[in-house]
Amino acid sequence: MRGYKAIAAWAKDLKSRARECFGCRRENKKYVVPSESIIRDVLVRVDPVKLNLALQQWNATFATEDQSLAIDGKTMRNAVDEAGRQTHIMSVVGHETTLCITRKKSARYP
Repeated sequence: MRGYKAIAAWAKDLKSRARECFGCRRENKKYVVPSESIIRDVLVRVDPVKLNLALQQWNATFATEDQSLAIDGKTMRNAVDEAGRQTHIMSVVGHETTLCITRKKSARYP
């Protein structure tokens, strides 16, 4: 996402199950996503040095031969399970080795 407005718009478009999985608060039997200003306030408080260190440690653990990783996710059109939930996939690929470090297939979200 590019900017706080785009992140807030993405969050607002989440379905109820996704909101629950992200730990959104519940009001009147609905999960409520944070506002743009709350998202911005939280993100500006993240220590970039600590975040960078955490990402480097993750990279060192899972991609020892790669300088960086590409993370991508997709929702598969017309791929639904018996409960009618759409299938989502996510993968992590090393830039230098072009190896798929991890991949996950999920049909958690309706």
